[in-house]
Amino acid sequence: MANILKTLELFFRLLEILIIIRVFLSIFRISHDNSIVRIIYEMTEPILVPARSILNKFGLNRGMIDFSPWLAIILLNLVYSLILGILV
Repeated sequence: MANILKTLELFFRLLEILIIIRVFLSIFRISHDNSIVRIIYEMTEPILVPARSILNKFGLNRGMIDFSPWLAIILLNLVYSLILGILV
């Protein structure tokens, strides 16, 4: 059971790190032609789409700053805590 919990934690932390890297990639305007950048975008987009949808639903995704990565990280931590509570 400990291995499952460690793997689960590693998975969620990796997603978190990839989202943060994506934020920096968008700040520094790194080209999407790079294969590593494309992989990061492909791995994080399924997580960011629901976050953008939630923000758009409440009219909060307007302006120059995209808050969807931060909402996605909060939701990932919430889901991780719920799964951890169920498994432990």
